[in-house]
Amino acid sequence: MTERRPATDAEARALASSLRLRILRICVRQPHTNKEIAAILGRDPASVLHHTRTLVRTGFLEAQEERRGARGAREIPYLATHKSWHLDGPSLDKSMLDAFLEELALVPATEAEGIRMALRLPPPQMDEFRTRLKDLLDEFAARPDDPAAPAWSLFMVVHSDPNRP
Repeated sequence: MTERRPATDAEARALASSLRLRILRICVRQPHTNKEIAAILGRDPASVLHHTRTLVRTGFLEAQEERRGARGAREIPYLATHKSWHLDGPSLDKSMLDAFLEELALVPATEAEGIRMALRLPPPQMDEFRTRLKDLLDEFAARPDDPAAPAWSLFMVVHSDPNRP
């Protein structure tokens, strides 16, 4: 299982934005310039730049080698550092849920698969379930990216069931 450390206040604030979380997802495997990120998000590049700089300053994005654009303009692509995967913080906050819902709204219903289940396990078995689930996610996250394969996203929440006390 991946060891995690507590997020600093600056790191937690940087991740407390659904837009910043979406920027990280856009840059997770392939570097993109601020202009490309803004186009993918359908946002103004100037407003996205503030968020990109925040992610760079806190170590979540890393500037790649500068390149020249079509008109000779200086372009800096950014790549996610995967730092957020190694932080322990609020496992679910509103920004994470908002980012997920924003992305899901862009996906045709036929391309989304949802699973919901109820469990009633004693604490040791629930601990085992969580550990095995995290180990499985860590294993697949560590696999090399296949640029020819379709890109997939996963959002999962384990929570106590308020409907079944």
